[in-house]
Amino acid sequence: MPTATADPKRRALGKGLESLLPSRPAVVPHIAATAVEPNGKPLEIPLDEIERNPFQTRTRFDDSKLAELAASIAATGVVQPILVRPISNPTGQPHYQLIAGERRWLASRRVGKSTIPAIVRQVSDEQTLEITIVENLQRADLNPMEQARAYQRLSQQFQLTQEQMATRTGKERASVANFLRLLRLPESVQLKVESGDLSFGHARALLGLDTAEAMASAAQKVVALSLSVRQTETYVQGLINPEVKSKKEEKNKQEMDPNVREAADLLRRTLGLKVQIEDKKGKGRVIIEYSGLEDFDAILTALGGDAGK
Repeated sequence: MPTATADPKRRALGKGLESLLPSRPAVVPHIAATAVEPNGKPLEIPLDEIERNPFQTRTRFDDSKLAELAASIAATGVVQPILVRPISNPTGQPHYQLIAGERRWLASRRVGKSTIPAIVRQVSDEQTLEITIVENLQRADLNPMEQARAYQRLSQQFQLTQEQMATRTGKERASVANFLRLLRLPESVQLKVESGDLSFGHARALLGLDTAEAMASAAQKVVALSLSVRQTETYVQGLINPEVKSKKEEKNKQEMDPNVREAADLLRRTLGLKVQIEDKKGKGRVIIEYSGLEDFDAILTALGGDAGK
């Protein structure tokens, strides 16, 4: 009877966390007697006996999504156990530290749960840090800067290459490299990426500029004008190659219908702002650039709006 061979694709699934969990207990400091289920079955552990993970790389939790999770837990309970490790406690009572599952832990506390299903593993500080980082990177809701800093910690604290990080997290090596490049952005721009004012695509485009000052200045304009990623790429290319941009603008100006050009000049004189009209056979759009609230108020006033509202 032929022996069954494991499907290599199935072996690869979820290898990130499993590859980090030891098959036998790690060497850890002496801890007071704690219930550790040897077969990996979850235990119901009091929430008050669990403390937050000091190695957590996630800095932001979406409150609306946390509220949705809390409502789900209130209705059906915690479907997937959290992962914890036992830690020493001066009182001698069982005490645990989160490794993975902080959102489930927070949501359970929010709805007043007294216990939560948890799998207990004996792991070292180093293993806890690595598991936490990999678990976060395998999720889809980390913002780009959180991902970049997580990869940086894996590189610095575990001396992992980009190829090794890609293997551990199931990502492409090029993706790892692109996230690490975000750390070249000045802090002011990183904050805009972290808050969601700029996307990963915007950030990649800004990295084409040579200096931190140029990146910061361009980022301010991108946010102020709500430029798309494609528009940001065009804008950055114009900053890198101003001669090409000037020639293109001159060509567009020469090809522009005289009546459209006159209308654009009139708007520029009236508003005192840069105005561009893109016209194709009577259809197009008017682009007005402003650099502050005063300019924006002037636009509203010129259009008949009440800027004081």
